[in-house]
Amino acid sequence: MKNELTAKAAKIPEIKNDVCRTAVVMAAKRAIESERTDRLFKDPFAAKLVGYEEMQSLRNEWEKQDGKDPKSMTLRIQFVAVRTKFFDDFLISVIPEVSQIVILGAGYDTRAYRLPFPPEICIYEIDLPEIMSRKEAILEDIPSKCHRHAIAADLQKPWGHLLKNQGYKSKEPTVWLMEGLLMYLDEKDIHTLLQTISDFSVKGSYLAADLISVKSWEIGSQNQNGLISKNWRFGTDKPEKLLASYGWNASVTQPGEIRANYGRYSVQITPRSIPRRRRSFMAIAKKE
Repeated sequence: MKNELTAKAAKIPEIKNDVCRTAVVMAAKRAIESERTDRLFKDPFAAKLVGYEEMQSLRNEWEKQDGKDPKSMTLRIQFVAVRTKFFDDFLISVIPEVSQIVILGAGYDTRAYRLPFPPEICIYEIDLPEIMSRKEAILEDIPSKCHRHAIAADLQKPWGHLLKNQGYKSKEPTVWLMEGLLMYLDEKDIHTLLQTISDFSVKGSYLAADLISVKSWEIGSQNQNGLISKNWRFGTDKPEKLLASYGWNASVTQPGEIRANYGRYSVQITPRSIPRRRRSFMAIAKKE
């Protein structure tokens, strides 16, 4: 048995790319949230994807930076916890209307394994080969709750044909999820991506995404010590307008506002009427 486990561990690829490493950090935060007695969700696969040694390393690093007060860890993971819960709830709510979900920049998303999807639902996960190969190796023995298709592709290059090759039905309503993706793309690539999504979507399709403000992007991208923010390439103060230009009618909220708080944010969020502030947005849109 020990030899089998050693052999399996040896074939699991390492994550070396900085942007791909952000998926490890997000999964670690979901794993920590899952340990809480008041957790917003349960992700039993997050810690497995991160790996024991990496989980310990991240915990130690964060405790060194923040101290061991549990409140500090709550603040560090609150955005990821709220974002995950918000999009979990959204996906469950629209399932009666759609039969396929496309998760772009899927990273270590485990919704195909942990959410109560009907078995006939098709989920297509697309991300870089470095991410997908490791994810597949770790979860290879775990059955998904629905039809799951893993596609290794660079979203900055043509990828639509790969989606169709896996059985995607372009004449049926789709849910597109872009969680923790758009801020890592250049503006030109974002417009190309949104155009592709729009071309692949019929009326009644949905889109969900999180974005950051221009100020968040400007400040974050200058922080070369931040693994996450130093890789940001795009921010917008008008997510509704951006999505509307591709035919999507969007409703936007900030984490911490009434619709996206879940008891985790105690500080009042600055109204959007006050310009040039650091913000995060979560958008839910429908193609009319």
